[in-house]
Formats: sequence, structure tokens, C-alpha cells
Amino acid sequence: MKIEGSVVLITGANRGLGKTFAEGFIGAGAARVYAGARDPAAIADPRVIPVRLDITEPGDVAAAAAQCPDVNILVNNAGVMLLSSMLAPGSEDSMRREMEVNVFGTLRMIRAFAPILARNGGGVIANMLSVVSWFVYPFNATYCASKHAEIALAEGARIELRAQRTNVIGIHAGFVDTDMAAFIPGPKTPAHQVVDRTLQAIRRDEELVLADDRAEETWRDSRADPAGLAARMQQVWDAGPTWKT
Repeated sequence: MKIEGSVVLITGANRGLGKTFAEGFIGAGAARVYAGARDPAAIADPRVIPVRLDITEPGDVAAAAAQCPDVNILVNNAGVMLLSSMLAPGSEDSMRREMEVNVFGTLRMIRAFAPILARNGGGVIANMLSVVSWFVYPFNATYCASKHAEIALAEGARIELRAQRTNVIGIHAGFVDTDMAAFIPGPKTPAHQVVDRTLQAIRRDEELVLADDRAEETWRDSRADPAGLAARMQQVWDAGPTWKT
């Protein structure tokens, strides 16, 4: 699909990866970029159109669909990560919140915008997933559960929307260098790299984005040696966390 002249809506676009997505689409020649955020006043870039959008609120999603009837690329970037192990105190609340944003919010957006994309020729839905869509990192297990569910959501939507010529893309990366992962030590993937590889996938009509080395390694390992990957996660858990929130 051509990005030049396209109309894009990005959720969670006020900061971090979402802001970088907006900059990337503008640089690639998009005709219009809608920047969704819970507080549209937080969006200062005059090149984008702020949209009030909390994806957990059905009214916000409906209003965004009415405000943005010309969209042909939807980027489901908004997400939350609460760093809870599965049996930690409060894990039920953490999982419920992560599911509400990462799964039900994303589903809400796809359901609202799929008819709009159909009217506009098919277009693209790009979903920001994770390497932990494919395995469970035990110190972040409730988030992993939401990303396992989100990949199933994306794949189910891809099957249903193929007939209307909507390409549903899954974007996978390790920790990205944004404030969401600021406290986690070690190297992180530059946000612009995730965006650049996503733009490339859109242009090539690809369905899978492996945005960094961690994604490429995990993609291979999760298919070639899933038992070995699970054993390594047991070792990680037994050794204890290397970071603190």
C-alpha cells in the first residue's frame, strides 16, 4: 500500500512510540495524521490533528470514528504494561486493566474502523504487539497474557477482513526505548526503528513486522524450540528479577 497521500489514525499518539509513529507517517508523505490521546491538549505537533480517544471508552471510540471517516491506515499503538507476575498480590486487577486496554480496547477500535477502511478501499490495520505474544516472561506474566490474547485478536481480524482487502499487520519488538520501559536496564530498540520497519511492511503488503533482533530471535526460538524457551524462562524466574519498578 502507498503511504504517500494516506490518512492515518494512531492511538496513544501523545508520547513515546505513538508520537514517533505520527512523525514517521508525516515524513513518509501521509496526507493527514490523526493523533488519538486521552488528553488531546497534550499533543503539541501542529502537523497532526488531535483526537480525544480513550480506547476503553466506547463513546470516545464512536466519536473518533465519526470524526475520522477518511482513515485508511489504523495504528493500534495504545497499551498498558503493569509488570505483574501471575500470582502476585493484585495480579487479577493488573490483568483486568491490561486486558481492557490491550485486548478489548484494540478490538473496539478494529470493530469501529473496519467498515470505514472497507469504504475507503481496504487499507491497513497495524497492531503493536510484542515478543511476549509468543512466550511468557514470568515477571510480566499478566501483560504477556494480554499480548497472547491480542495476537489471537489480530489473527482473527485478519481472517475476517481479508475479503475487504484490509491488511492486518502484527508488529513485534522487545523493549522499546520509551518511558514505558525506561526503568528496565540493558539495550532497547529505538522507537524510530520500530516505525521504519512498520512503514516498510505496509509498503510491501506484509503481515508480520519483526522490529528488532529480539523479535527475530524469539520468532525462531518459539517455533524451533518452544520447550527450551520455556526452560529459560524458568531459569529467569528462579534467579529473580534484575530490575525494580
